[in-house]
Amino acid sequence: MEKFIFLAFIDVLLASILMFQPVICSSNFTDQEALLHFKSTMEVDPTNTIKGGNWTMEANFCEWIGVVCSNRRQRVIALDLSHMGLQGRLSPYLGNLSLLASLDLRNNSFYGMILIEISHLRRLKELILESNQFEGNIPPILTQCQNLEVMSLATNKLTGGIPREFGGFPKLQQLNLSSNDLRGQIPSFLGNITTLRVIILANATLTGSIPSALFNRSLTWVNLTDNYLSGSLPSDLCYHWPNIQILSLRQNQFSGLLPETLTQCKELIILWLSYNQFQGREIPSEIGNLVNLQTLALSENFLTGEVPQEVFNISSLKVLDLSENSLSGSLPSGRDLSLSNLEELYLASNGFGSNIPQSFSNFSNLILLDVEDNQLSGSIPTGLGNLKNLESLSIGSNQLTGETYGSELGFLSALSNCPLLRYLRLGGNPLHGFIPESIKNFSSSLQILSAPNCQIRGRIPKEMGFLKRLIFIRLSNNSLDYSIPSSIGGLERLQRLYLDNNLLEGLIPSEICNLTGLGELLLQQNRISGSIPNCIENLSSLQKFLISSNNMTSVIPVSLWGLQELIFLNLSLNSFNGGLPLEIGKMRAIESIDLSWNRLTGAIPSSIQEFESLASLNLSRNSFQGSIPQSIGHLKGLEFLDLSYNELSGTIPESLEALAYLQVLNLSFNKLSGEIPNGGSFKNFLALSFIGNEALCGNRGNTSEKASISMVNLPRINHPMIPYQELCLATNNFSESNLLGAGSFSSVYKGTLANGTDIAVKVLNLHIEGALKSFDAECNAFRMIRHRNLVKVISSCTNANLRALVLQYVPCGSLEKWLYSNNYNLDLHQRVKIMVDVATAIDLRLWNYQDFG
Repeated sequence: MEKFIFLAFIDVLLASILMFQPVICSSNFTDQEALLHFKSTMEVDPTNTIKGGNWTMEANFCEWIGVVCSNRRQRVIALDLSHMGLQGRLSPYLGNLSLLASLDLRNNSFYGMILIEISHLRRLKELILESNQFEGNIPPILTQCQNLEVMSLATNKLTGGIPREFGGFPKLQQLNLSSNDLRGQIPSFLGNITTLRVIILANATLTGSIPSALFNRSLTWVNLTDNYLSGSLPSDLCYHWPNIQILSLRQNQFSGLLPETLTQCKELIILWLSYNQFQGREIPSEIGNLVNLQTLALSENFLTGEVPQEVFNISSLKVLDLSENSLSGSLPSGRDLSLSNLEELYLASNGFGSNIPQSFSNFSNLILLDVEDNQLSGSIPTGLGNLKNLESLSIGSNQLTGETYGSELGFLSALSNCPLLRYLRLGGNPLHGFIPESIKNFSSSLQILSAPNCQIRGRIPKEMGFLKRLIFIRLSNNSLDYSIPSSIGGLERLQRLYLDNNLLEGLIPSEICNLTGLGELLLQQNRISGSIPNCIENLSSLQKFLISSNNMTSVIPVSLWGLQELIFLNLSLNSFNGGLPLEIGKMRAIESIDLSWNRLTGAIPSSIQEFESLASLNLSRNSFQGSIPQSIGHLKGLEFLDLSYNELSGTIPESLEALAYLQVLNLSFNKLSGEIPNGGSFKNFLALSFIGNEALCGNRGNTSEKASISMVNLPRINHPMIPYQELCLATNNFSESNLLGAGSFSSVYKGTLANGTDIAVKVLNLHIEGALKSFDAECNAFRMIRHRNLVKVISSCTNANLRALVLQYVPCGSLEKWLYSNNYNLDLHQRVKIMVDVATAIDLRLWNYQDFG
């Protein structure tokens, strides 16, 4: 009897199981089928996680990587395949995962439209599709996911704006649509989402102002960075956003004053208002009451006045960025500054004066200090060496000095106590000292050492070779002397070495060839002699090699032409001799070559045609012989060609007519003969490009007598040629302090040559249409005439980026100043005399110009 009852119970139990089994299996099968179909649409699976992993029928789909199932019903409730590098279109079968609560596919390469089938996932709470390649409009039907709390579609290619239906999400807390091309204004209906706490619409091409409806009291995080938003911030901003913790409006077009009521946003942690047009009064001192503030970024605005002491007493502050404003006054120097948590301090490009306070050395957690481009003076405090966490120090473009004029730079020794220091930028300070041997103590960390224009003297210490982590050295425009130490060859990580414009002498050490990762080597304007090391070919990554204005001699090594990554090469103003080999054609990446002012001989090799990217070629002031190679006509991108002052003969190749981009051509002072081509760019070149070739004549298409052979044998004005480098030195690199005057067509700078001669340099604005032709015409006209009412032309200077006339300096000022300034009085007789003299000069200049043309 008992046995019968037991068997009956088993039958009932089995029947029950069989009754419900089809329902459970059917639901599970639907989930499995959806996942398998999703797998089938994968085109790329770099980690082989899905295509070759455990996504197989042999394994339970709830155990597949990225799949999370519910414990009781074994249904898919979460799918996380983020950061796997997957590529393909999404399968519409994903819409069959009816219990799915979280879908995270961020940081892959899924493309196509966002599936409307996602709207079937009524239990979905998290939809994260950011950092993919989805395109098209955002589907309005997504609002059918009424349980959605988090939605991130950021960093895709979505267009068309935010659907109006999005205002109907009843539970949405986080919305991130940044880095899409949404365009238009921020829709006011987003303010209807009363549950919204986080809204991120950065880099979405949005315009207009912040709609008043968006000032939703529930918001804690607002990021509208990098748009085209404008208008001013409302004075009651904190009343509407009382719980705001993160407010980032960086890189927009907001203007007006900073609201004083910002201090009422008591929960603020990050306030980022940089790169806008906020202006006016001082930063509100009440901002010091924001006791939770960790980041305050107000850079690149138009703020003025002094920084209130209260800002430097926000003890919670980790990042303070006030750079690139018009702030002034002294930096706070009190010992009671409460910035013990400060990690990054940016004060660059303002008008701060006085010195760097010693109290800065008390910011024990400081990682970055940037006070570049201010008016700071005094000595650099050695106390900065106490900042054990310091990684970056930028104090350039001030008036800071060393401790004692002409001595070792002791602050460098102090900074060597900063074991984490990686970036050191000192450029543009009158340091007036020597680099100490203690520089070697930076060996464990220093990567960038930049100290140009610092009046540093003495030798480069051999101890520099201990800085094994260095990738960048810039010591340009100093007074460093002696030779380059061979120990520099030990800096195997070095990528940039700038030692130009110093007094270095001796040879280039062969050890420099050990710097196989070197990309740029600048040694121009020194006194270096000898030859280029044959091992230069080891610098296979070299892209820029400038060694002009030195005392280099000997033949250019063939190995130099094997540098296939080289883009810029300048060996001008040396004494290199010998010829150019056929191997010169190996430089396939070269864009600019300047070998002018040397003693090179022989023929220009035809292999020059291999320079597919060449834009500028200057071989002037040498002794090249033979004909101009026809192959130069293959350099389709050539813009500048100067072969003047050589011994080239034969005719000008007609192949040069094919150089459609040629803007500057100088073939003057050779032994060329025959007719000048008249096609292509030759229609734009005047006689200045061809003078000094006695057997050269005008083209057959021009019957004008003025265009005949006499066109290129105009009377020569004997004056010394002035190289571009000397003009730079004479005018302090064309600085504003040397500017005498400027107009729409040109600017005039005062300069002093090495021999003490004062000059005025008229630099043409090359962006003006017809500027090049105007310059050539002016040169030709001035070269023909002399008159007491015209300023004497001393010389001219032409290269790929400059057209300049070197004029006699007239110390009495401009005619404009005498006529219109209240400080000068001219009577009627003087004014009439000026009118006659000016008219005579203009008439003479125009007469000669017309006679020439």
